[in-house]
Amino acid sequence: MTPVAILVLSLSMSADAFAAAVGRGASHRPTAPAAIKAGLVFGIIEAITPLIGWSLGIAAAGYVEQVDHWIAFGLLALVGTNMIRQSRRVEAEGEEDLPRKTGPWVLIATAIGTSIDAAAVGVGLAFIGADILIIAASIGFTTFVLTTIGMLIGKAVGVRFGKMAELVAGIALIGLGLAILLEHLGYLGG
Repeated sequence: MTPVAILVLSLSMSADAFAAAVGRGASHRPTAPAAIKAGLVFGIIEAITPLIGWSLGIAAAGYVEQVDHWIAFGLLALVGTNMIRQSRRVEAEGEEDLPRKTGPWVLIATAIGTSIDAAAVGVGLAFIGADILIIAASIGFTTFVLTTIGMLIGKAVGVRFGKMAELVAGIALIGLGLAILLEHLGYLGG
């Protein structure tokens, strides 16, 4: 993968964590150390999940070699479509006013919930032979930075900004999946 593709993937994989962090920051004003702690938790988990997916993908790669580019495209398109759907979700009346649960287990559960898509993407990356260590580190670092920023700016920018970031990221993932498919089919130089 090119550095630009890795950047797009990292930003896209970080978008749902960023949206969650903006929402959390909008509901209460966290301190800088609390925002950094949340960023670390999200970043570490977001870096681990594509490694898990990649490992599963490597185990299956020999069986699906002829259609691996279709699987990579399908997984990225599925994750991207889900991100777009989530970005369009309207909060139920009064839902945004509900008190938010806090604590380390809630933080970890939220981080895992926002990183499941990275595991699916990791499977697809195994099929195209991507350098998973560089990509996982990039995703983890980008998630750390964006989650920390999202927590700190949440009160100022509100939840809508996070939703917009998630929408753009979903579109970018679908585009990246399409680029992988077209490259493997010989329509793009690579």
